[in-house]
Amino acid sequence: MPRELAPAVCRVCEGNVHEFLDLGRQPLSDAFRAPDDDTEEFFYRLAVGQCEKCTMVQLTEEVPRERMFHQDYPYHSSGSSVMRAHFADVARRFLATELSGPEAFIVEMGCNDGVMLGTIREAGVRHLGFEPSGAVAEAARAVGVRVRTAFFEDSTAAQVRAEEGPAQVVYAANTMCHIPYPDSIFRGVDALLAPDGVFVFEDPYLGDVVAKTSFDQIYDEHFFLFSAHSVQTMAAHHGFELVDVERLPVHGGEVRYTLARAGRRTPTPAVAALLAEEDAAGLSRLETLRGFAADVMRIRDDLVALLRRLRAEGARVVAYGATAKSATVTNFCDIGPELVSFVSDSTPAKQHRVTPGKHIPVRPPAAFRDPYPDYALLFAWNHADEIMANEQEFRRSGGKWISYVPTVRVS
Repeated sequence: MPRELAPAVCRVCEGNVHEFLDLGRQPLSDAFRAPDDDTEEFFYRLAVGQCEKCTMVQLTEEVPRERMFHQDYPYHSSGSSVMRAHFADVARRFLATELSGPEAFIVEMGCNDGVMLGTIREAGVRHLGFEPSGAVAEAARAVGVRVRTAFFEDSTAAQVRAEEGPAQVVYAANTMCHIPYPDSIFRGVDALLAPDGVFVFEDPYLGDVVAKTSFDQIYDEHFFLFSAHSVQTMAAHHGFELVDVERLPVHGGEVRYTLARAGRRTPTPAVAALLAEEDAAGLSRLETLRGFAADVMRIRDDLVALLRRLRAEGARVVAYGATAKSATVTNFCDIGPELVSFVSDSTPAKQHRVTPGKHIPVRPPAAFRDPYPDYALLFAWNHADEIMANEQEFRRSGGKWISYVPTVRVS
């Protein structure tokens, strides 16, 4: 059960936010450091609660955005073939619908390395990405994508509107949930968007997090966990309307939300259907989320017990995927190099460093295969199909995978 604390204030409606899960003292999830770096590490308390008025699930403490999104931010969206295909499909859908006119213009907040806007550029459609993290913004420019190295907010959006005119689409993927100041975002969208334009964003879905007990979706960058109910309320609070929703399989389960100015478009039947589904699951009730928190505690206990038993038996365990969300798992469960020898990851910027907080070494994929471990703890579980296809030899060698979503199991 969460500690009895004074409620936090909701970042959407200023209602009381009641904490239901405390994941303890956590580092920045992407702060991979050199093994000999002995400078003081930044930690904060990672706790999550629900607003009693608008039902928005959110962190109770904010990490300053400059600490998370900076010049050396290591995540590149194009690193996964699944995500490359996903964003190419997103771009093609926009090109066939919202961006079919001669004055078409799309703006993406958090465009990362330009994986989606690259397809827009190839089609000759006017575009602009906002990306505050310098290195990935440069990667987008290298493939011809127009990028502003800045945060999207009301002031920067107004500048773009004055310089380039209205946008038919404002889009964000795995970005809107990062931003604890939705009032500024909506003012920016309102300033930039054409009268009949759409604001489209896709992010991890609270319903999937609860159903799968995927507690590692909660970390510093994920300030909000959206549901259809909370997005509908947030949109209305800012003069917008939720007009479409689409469930997505990527990143462990997401929803794509389409918003328009109130009264401009007729909501699709999918909106009412998802709202009804959430009502049936009790997703807006604090009791449901407290039950989720109890399940998280069981997973922690089961995972630590398994890893300790394997260590006692002399088995060699490594982890697969130095993901941002793995910081939540290792620090909440107190998993360090004594239980997991190293983490295998294909991202050069993370290799030969150590994980945030617990300082597990990160090594390139060649280390995973020479020799194969007895067990591999799958941190990158949201890319399981892609990983299993690439690592068939591991299983043929006798290796076994350890998963913890939705329960701890060995396969």
